[in-house]
Amino acid sequence: MSLSAEKKQQNSKNDVETLYQLSYEATNRCVQCGYCLPVCPTYKTMGKETASPRGRINLVKLASEGKIDIVDHLSQPIDLCLGCRACEVACPVGVPYGLILDSAKQVIAKAQKVDKKPSMKKSVKNIILKHLFPHPNRLRGIGNLIWIYQKSGVYKAVRKTKILNKLSEPLAQLEKVLPILESPSKRYHPGSIIPAKGDRKGTIAFFLGCISDAVLHRTNRLSIELLSLAGLDVIIPDKQKCCGALHTHQGMDEQAKALAKDNIAAFEQSEAEFYVNNAGGCGAMLSEYDKLLKDEELWVERAKQFVRKSKDISEILVQYGPLPFIKSWNGIITYQDSCHLRNVQGVYKEPRKLLQSIPGATYIEMEGSDQCCASGGIYNILHFNESMKILDKKMDKVKNTKATTIITANPGCLLQLRAGVERHGASQEIDTLHLIDILAEACGIE
Repeated sequence: MSLSAEKKQQNSKNDVETLYQLSYEATNRCVQCGYCLPVCPTYKTMGKETASPRGRINLVKLASEGKIDIVDHLSQPIDLCLGCRACEVACPVGVPYGLILDSAKQVIAKAQKVDKKPSMKKSVKNIILKHLFPHPNRLRGIGNLIWIYQKSGVYKAVRKTKILNKLSEPLAQLEKVLPILESPSKRYHPGSIIPAKGDRKGTIAFFLGCISDAVLHRTNRLSIELLSLAGLDVIIPDKQKCCGALHTHQGMDEQAKALAKDNIAAFEQSEAEFYVNNAGGCGAMLSEYDKLLKDEELWVERAKQFVRKSKDISEILVQYGPLPFIKSWNGIITYQDSCHLRNVQGVYKEPRKLLQSIPGATYIEMEGSDQCCASGGIYNILHFNESMKILDKKMDKVKNTKATTIITANPGCLLQLRAGVERHGASQEIDTLHLIDILAEACGIE
């Protein structure tokens, strides 16, 4: 046997041992009952067992036992999972699918390092996750360039020539559904403190996020001003970073842990009563820092304290409400759950309560609002066609509500739903907003 072949075989053995240690016990809890099948978006569109939660769990079990190859047989089914974790909510025996999924992704990522063959997907992930998201200033710089691009009117020529479509259909779609950015001069920066308006009720620390801070900073600004209007001093901790969710989704746990430690240290310095975010996906990651750092003796207690203080903004606005609405909203509104806000954080009543309290608005519950829209972090970029199949089914449900406005509570979902509206030629009839955008408008905040 050659030295390289022997090394590869040893690496494979080590990978199986790692997978066994991480999640084999959890896979044995699955009784293969099938309760997860009706709620799994990829199973419904792909129609095969390897695209279902129980199928993926069985594959992880087989890989743990060394019966199938991690890269050849496990990597694609795991990569095609959206990680929405609706299966965890549906499971009657409490299988920790998120643990199994993340463990498998770690081992797959490690095994794929042996494969040195270049690919576009690898290059995209490497650039985005290693050289962009961990660096807030770089992301803000990109956001500023996008603002200039929109302000100058260059985007009109880009769309007319369809040059981006020739380069990348997912990229072209993303460009088309980006909201018109407000001036970067209005962006709140780390280190700022925004005092409460009226009677002071408490102090919170606000998590800016990465995509939100770069291209949805208007929603961040409105969030901060709503919290201030609710009677809260708002601290924006300096040196905060990306939450690390995208890194764990791609099996890059070491990078995620480094980001988590930076965030814990940054928010501890605020001494705030709560740590508040406005992004379901980020919030889910923040709420699981204790699991991410469970084996780090110096960080585990600090992580648990961080998790106890982490809250979605809808929870805080309900807790310190009611909001002082001064404007009515005309039309039918419907709500699409953020999977990670609902399935991981267990927050679904509060956004609906806030929407139903808006004067003049007619709220209609959408059938399947708890089912994934297929944004999935960067899933809709890496698996565009699979994502669009799920999104098209979602848009059929939206149309049935007759809604003129779709509301969601996660940046990725927001852009994905905008894409759905655009794909179905309904951009003149249906608007898509973040929960904060509609609440701020009803409160007279512009």
